[in-house]
Amino acid sequence: EVQLVESGGGLVQAGGSVRLSCAASGFRFDDYAIGWFRQAPGKEREGISRISSRDGSTRYANSVKGRFTISTDNAKNTVYLQMNSLKPEDTAVYYCAAASLRRGLSYLLTQWDIDYWGQGTQVTVSS
Repeated sequence: EVQLVESGGGLVQAGGSVRLSCAASGFRFDDYAIGWFRQAPGKEREGISRISSRDGSTRYANSVKGRFTISTDNAKNTVYLQMNSLKPEDTAVYYCAAASLRRGLSYLLTQWDIDYWGQGTQVTVSS
């Protein structure tokens, strides 16, 4: 059974930090790019970061570049998103997702690239 399980969300003050984790199982981890998406109320789900466990390459949306860091622990099949200098506009449900590297993928991943989704974790940043 394929599973992507996020954890680490919660309530944090503006300027604070949160680390999200995404534990993957049920598929070959290094055959997939893992991305983080977020969806704020009334907005579309957007890709904000991705990483390939195969070569460690990373990508970020401009809105999070310099504040968020994506990383992977291949031994644990886990991807992390370290979020620093959080802003109220970062408030959203955060999802991790997996996309097969066997086909061409968008730069930051889009919903149409995704094979598997996690259940999401809420991050709320108070001002």
